[in-house]
Amino acid sequence: MSDLTLAPELSVSQWLNTPRPFSIAGLRGKVIFLHSFQLLCPGCVAESLPQVRRIERIFANTDLQVIGLHTVFEHHEAMTPTVLKAFIHEYRLTSPIGVDQADGQSDIPVTMRRYGFRGTPSSVLIGRDGAILHHAFGVEDDIALGARIGMALAAPVPAATPDENAEGCVAGICAAPAGAA
Repeated sequence: MSDLTLAPELSVSQWLNTPRPFSIAGLRGKVIFLHSFQLLCPGCVAESLPQVRRIERIFANTDLQVIGLHTVFEHHEAMTPTVLKAFIHEYRLTSPIGVDQADGQSDIPVTMRRYGFRGTPSSVLIGRDGAILHHAFGVEDDIALGARIGMALAAPVPAATPDENAEGCVAGICAAPAGAA
């Protein structure tokens, strides 16, 4: 495990472009590129989402998991799930997209707050061990971002960790079952 901060879990109210929900813990062993956007964000539409499509194309034959996060912190009434579905169709977005869970106490959605996003577009590169490798606000240069993703993909897959809930496991140490040679 690296000395970096572990990525917080996603809090999503609805998933689009996928038959099943995603979790950071469930993707352990893969590199994750999490990008946060709003459909009414000019920088997202003009720069960030086209960049994500390039990332998906360039890294298609790797185990990079691209996840979109529709993070609505303004204009809530205009950015409904129905409008988002039409947006995804029109812009031909294919990666799984989660709708960030509304907080109920503030305009800042749960995952946006957990990750400390300052706005959209924002992105986070998460290593195979679940650690945050890079956190960015705005659109980064394609070459720099591609190099970061390539380095993360080149890192070795971490060894499997013991199942903490398995019988005989305490603090990551699992005793051999009785009678095992």
